[in-house]
Amino acid sequence: MTHITAAFCYQTPFFTLSVTATEQALTGVTFIAFSQKTAQTENAITRAAFTEIMEYLDKKRQAFDIPVLLRGTEFQMRIWRELQKIPYGKTLSYGAVARAAGGNAKAARAAGRAIHVNPIAIIVPCHRVIGADGSLTGFAGGRAVKKKLLEIEGAYTYTGDNVL
Repeated sequence: MTHITAAFCYQTPFFTLSVTATEQALTGVTFIAFSQKTAQTENAITRAAFTEIMEYLDKKRQAFDIPVLLRGTEFQMRIWRELQKIPYGKTLSYGAVARAAGGNAKAARAAGRAIHVNPIAIIVPCHRVIGADGSLTGFAGGRAVKKKLLEIEGAYTYTGDNVL
């Protein structure tokens, strides 16, 4: 089993992130309160992830190159793989993600639970999943952050299962 060797908190103009990694891959990107900052151990992977996230926030990057290591149930892994397929600037409903992962629209709540526990925010783009009615729904970083990320991508006009 590969162990996390680095955990570092980074401040962006919009939020604070906790970034964790092994020596080979990114294992976590989570939103935290500034006051939750803890012990800091950086490595090349955490620094590279933060650099890529800052480029994304500056509209200089649309895809991430950093290797990721996801761990979850078979269903969670299917959902997270589908999230990685949602293109920059597009969104899908929870039902559409469930269908794409081999289920049906009735699996939307189960997909939502898997999306809720996505360990690598932004890079595994759970912010690109919205309610069937176009609502922003829940997001670990808060709805204001979700809206900001979608605005950065130009994806905040709802037109059905996709936001253009």
